[in-house]
Amino acid sequence: MKYDSLGEGGKGVKVMSGRSKDWRELKLDATTELLCDFLYNKVMNRFHTRFQASVFRSVVRQEIGFFSTNRTGDITSHISSGIDSMSEALSHDLSLLMWYLLRGICYYAMMLWISVPLALFIIVTLPFILLLPKFSGKFYQRLATEVQESLARANEVAMETFQAIPTVRSFANEDGAAQCYEKKLQETYKLNKVEAVAYGASVWIPEILQLALKVGVLYYGGYLVTQGKLTSGALVTFVLQEGELSTVVLLSYYPSMQKAVGSSEKAFEYMDRTPQIKPSGTLAPTNLEGCMELKDVSFSYGNNGNSLVLKGVSFKLCPGTVTALVGPSGCGKSTVVALLQRFYEPREGQVLLDDEDLNKYEHHFLHQKVALVSQDPVLFARSLGANIAYGLQEQCEEKVIQASQQVGVHRFISTMSHGYDTNAGEAGKQISGGQKQGIALARALIRNPKVLILDDATSALDTDSQKLVRELGARGRTPALIQFPQEGGWRERGG
Repeated sequence: MKYDSLGEGGKGVKVMSGRSKDWRELKLDATTELLCDFLYNKVMNRFHTRFQASVFRSVVRQEIGFFSTNRTGDITSHISSGIDSMSEALSHDLSLLMWYLLRGICYYAMMLWISVPLALFIIVTLPFILLLPKFSGKFYQRLATEVQESLARANEVAMETFQAIPTVRSFANEDGAAQCYEKKLQETYKLNKVEAVAYGASVWIPEILQLALKVGVLYYGGYLVTQGKLTSGALVTFVLQEGELSTVVLLSYYPSMQKAVGSSEKAFEYMDRTPQIKPSGTLAPTNLEGCMELKDVSFSYGNNGNSLVLKGVSFKLCPGTVTALVGPSGCGKSTVVALLQRFYEPREGQVLLDDEDLNKYEHHFLHQKVALVSQDPVLFARSLGANIAYGLQEQCEEKVIQASQQVGVHRFISTMSHGYDTNAGEAGKQISGGQKQGIALARALIRNPKVLILDDATSALDTDSQKLVRELGARGRTPALIQFPQEGGWRERGG
């Protein structure tokens, strides 16, 4: 109404109506773009989460020997930063690459409509243009792998230093540790400089190739114009369309995609790796007695078959008795413990439970019935109650308290301000060594195991707690292998 006076015949109203239509289209475009970005990022975030979880799940299922030959820093770096680099490339670069690729196809269809000979000329020259970026992309992929390995080595130094900080402090080697870490970072810095040069080349090369293509189009198009096969106007239109073909963008994103491949290469290797010791058993008897036996067992670590740690070892652990395995350091006591837990497979001989080979037992059943408490047990950064119930499907407070009372740790837990909700700290650093061993014993007993393996696991316990542990076998509740050094107070009980 107000705009009627601006023109005759309601032209002003038509202008306003046209502007309203443009505004509605703008809002629709913005909403659609926002929705597409939201959905794409949601999908990529879900992919990142699931892929990282899948790699982690695959890693934790590997045999113990895998973690002996691969450094912890390497593994964590490849799982975290390697997958992050891949996800970043997929979430940003891949979406743009797909957009420009679709856009390029549309523009090429228009170029084909304008001039078939010029369009075919671009198709013929395109493989030569893509050849050089392909080689640079392969170099970029290999370089990204080296950078990732270098970062993993630096992370390994940092983790090793922080985990052993009491040792670092006792030797006053803080500066030495910092220098070692800085040295690893310098190696990464050198690789990053090479990576920066490679990135610059990956941006510069497509520009040069695009310029060469444009010159070729003008030269060949000019020839077609002189032959009367193409008008000058059509040539100008074709050149403008060729400029929108986005070849530069496509070529510049190729190396970044190759970098993502290189960064995530190790993660895919972890995910595809098959464990050498597979938890493939199915045996889970309800009437397990708990008689374990090593029958003529020989074992060596790695592929060094000439250096046997154990050779022809045979003995039996009988239910209701306490057996002490005694010997000097390095004689293979801890190796026996590892074999009884099926951390490794013997080279020769058999490890039996109730006359059945350990590899026949179902994985969860075996480790529920055969429990291990080591000399320096590992606790997790969670509550004491959660540590005791670790590995159980459900945390029953009554069972947690009962297990704690059996080994005498209920008293000290009850005196804490948060009781069983008290956080143990990283690796259990918030409690003493004796308290850690008590928690670890309770964690083993809550499973009601048939076999309890104590790898010098009571050295930090008080006298009363050690007495309780001795009574476990005397009461016939569980057979126990108790491994001590020869100077141990229970040496006379050894067999």
